[in-house]
Amino acid sequence: MTPDSAPFAPPQIVVAAALVDGAGRVFIQQRPLHKAMGGLWEFPGGKVEPGEAAEHALVRELREELAIETETACLAPATFSTGTIGERPLLLLLYVCRKWTGQIVAQEAIDTRWLLPHELFAVEMPPADRPLVAMLDALL
Repeated sequence: MTPDSAPFAPPQIVVAAALVDGAGRVFIQQRPLHKAMGGLWEFPGGKVEPGEAAEHALVRELREELAIETETACLAPATFSTGTIGERPLLLLLYVCRKWTGQIVAQEAIDTRWLLPHELFAVEMPPADRPLVAMLDALL
């Protein structure tokens, strides 16, 4: 290691879902005010636990955050972005999901919205979510 190099920190892998309804709208939720980046709008999801597959983590997160069920086969990889969580590198993987069971009931979010992809450009999102919007707009 050279004197000016820092030890390598593996990236925190985070998964998120672009839940898409029959009208082509995408679900977003507003982060609780007491959390980091409180008040910003985001795609539902969360951190991948050590030893957990990304798709399994997203199925778990959707169950915990929104009280819905889906299968890994219903998650289509869409795009990714990078950033940081504090000093740690972040890798955010976005999946598109059009099929789930149950009614969405936000467990922590202070508000929720269904927006068309082009409408996502107008909402304030965390830095890692922002680059995903253009790709979603192109895909959907």
